[in-house]
Amino acid sequence: MKFLNLLKKELRELINAQMITGLALTVVLLMAVGKIMSSATDSALSSDSGEISISDQDKTDYTSQLIQHIKDSGYKVNIFEQNNTDKAELLNQIDKDNLIIIPEGFTEEVTVKGNIGSIEIVSRMSSNSALSSLSDHSKDGVELIQNFTKNYIMSQKGFSEKEISVVDSPVNINEFTVVDDKWENISAETLKSLTTSQGMIIPIVVFILVMFTSQMIISAISTEKIDKTLETLLSVPVSRVSVLGAKMLAAAIVALINAAVYMIGFYGYMSSILGNSGSGSETGSVSEILSALGLKIGLGEYALVGMQMFLTIMICLAISLILGALVNDSKSAQTVLMPIMVLAMIPYLISLVYDVNMLSPLPRILVNAIPFTHTFSAINNIMFGRMNLFWIGLGYQAVLFVVCMFFAVRLFMSDKIFTISLNLNQKKKFKKRMK
Repeated sequence: MKFLNLLKKELRELINAQMITGLALTVVLLMAVGKIMSSATDSALSSDSGEISISDQDKTDYTSQLIQHIKDSGYKVNIFEQNNTDKAELLNQIDKDNLIIIPEGFTEEVTVKGNIGSIEIVSRMSSNSALSSLSDHSKDGVELIQNFTKNYIMSQKGFSEKEISVVDSPVNINEFTVVDDKWENISAETLKSLTTSQGMIIPIVVFILVMFTSQMIISAISTEKIDKTLETLLSVPVSRVSVLGAKMLAAAIVALINAAVYMIGFYGYMSSILGNSGSGSETGSVSEILSALGLKIGLGEYALVGMQMFLTIMICLAISLILGALVNDSKSAQTVLMPIMVLAMIPYLISLVYDVNMLSPLPRILVNAIPFTHTFSAINNIMFGRMNLFWIGLGYQAVLFVVCMFFAVRLFMSDKIFTISLNLNQKKKFKKRMK
C-alpha cells in the first residue's frame, strides 16, 4: 500500500499540465507535419504525372512506332522539335525538367546496322530532396524504349553473338543533368546521391546542437533558481545585465566552438569524399563536375552556414534563458525543453526528404516562421544559388534573436525571475492554502 501511495505521488508530480500540454502539442504538430509531407508527396506525384517528354530528331517510322508504344503503355507523350546542343537552353525552351532525346540516325544504327543505338536523357536538378524526382518518368520511358527495341530485334533477326549482346542492351544512355544554366554529362541520380551527402548531415548536426545548447542553458538557469543561488547571484553588487551577459557569452563561446568544430570536421569529411571519388563521368572527376555545375561547397560557403548555425544556437540560448527561468523544480526542467525540441523537429523531418521551398505557399510560410528552418535549408539554398533566401533567413533569425534577447533581459531585470513559474499544480495548491 505504501508503495502504491509513493507511486501515485511520483505519477502526480511527473504527469502534470506541462507534460500533457507538451505531448498534446507534439501529437498535433507531428500530425501537421504528416499532412504537409502528404501534400508535398501528392504534389510531387501529380506534377506532370504520367508525362514523358521526347525530342524525336530521327523522325522515322520506327521512332513513330516506338513513341506510340510509350503512349499505349499509358503515358502522355510530349513531342518537341527543338534541336539545341546546349542542354540548359533546351530545357528552358521546352519549359520541362526532363527530356528524352532520340538522335538522328538512331533507327539506322538499330534496325539496319545492328549496332547499339544511343539516346540521351536531360534532367534538370533544382533540389537534392528525396521527393524532388518523384515526377520524373524518363527512366520509365527509357525502359519502354529498351523493351520495344529488344522485341523488334528478336522478331526481325536471328541470334548471332553480336545480336545477342545488342538484345541484352540495345540502347546506350547518355545522361545529362542541368543545374540553372549549366549542364554536365552525369546522371541526375548520381549527382543527387553526391549532393545529398552534403545536405543531409547539416540538419543532423543542427538538431544535435540545438538540443545540446538548449539543455545546457536550461539546466544551468533552472539549477541556480532551484538551489536559490540565482537569487544570491542577482543580489550581489553587479548589474543583472552583466550577469546575463556573462551567461550568454559563456554559452555563446561554447556554441561557437561546437559550430566551428562541426563545420571544419564536415568540410574535411566532404573534401575527403570528393577528393577520392574518382571519375564521375567521361568529362571529369566528381569534384570537377560539382564545381562546373556550381554545386561544390567551398570553405567560404561553409563559413556562411556556420554563421547561420551560430545565430540559430544564439536564438536557442535566448529562448532557453526564458524557459529555464520558468522552472521551479528539477523534474520540470526536462519538460520545458519540449517546445524547442518540437520546433526543431518539424523542419528537421521535412528537410530530410523534401525541399521546404517546394512546399505550397501556406505550409511554406508556416514552416519558414520557425527560425531553425533556415539553417536546415542553408546548404540547399547556397548549393542551388538561392542566396536571396539565405540572406532573408539570416536577417529573420537576427531580428528574432534581438526580440528574444529583449524579453530575456526584461525578465532578468525584474523580480519576476524569482517567482515566475509554469507549474500549474503548485499554483492551485497555493490558492487552496490561501483559502
